[in-house]
Amino acid sequence: MTDKRKPTLGMYTKAFIIHRRRLLIIKRSNYTSRGKGEWDIPGGGLDFDETILECLHREIMEETGLSVYANRLLYAIMPIIPTRTNDGAVGLMYICHTDSDVVILSHEHTEYLWATKAQLMGGLLSRPVLDDYINNGVFEALDID
Repeated sequence: MTDKRKPTLGMYTKAFIIHRRRLLIIKRSNYTSRGKGEWDIPGGGLDFDETILECLHREIMEETGLSVYANRLLYAIMPIIPTRTNDGAVGLMYICHTDSDVVILSHEHTEYLWATKAQLMGGLLSRPVLDDYINNGVFEALDID
């Protein structure tokens, strides 16, 4: 009899961080395991001993140095993309606001931009990410220029 491992599923949080009607995007460094050089929103994996909102705030602080107000869960997504420890993951996408525009990037990122809708639609985001945002009503839900 063969020993077949059951697929595992992780969880991560992501944040649409708004400040003065702009959305924060950060550019992944070339040293990350996935998405080298791509623009994305802050976020990351849930640790076993933390709540979902603790994960959200921890990842934002680690990647950007920002404190945020988590306004609401916008949508959940389940891309079948293997991670380091799981066969796939559920992503929880939150709308957040911050009072500061001072970003301190982690070693995982090289640049940041407080982007307008036109910039986001104009080619900064990869096509799959942009399609995901369009299909899930992100631009209608966010109050950005």
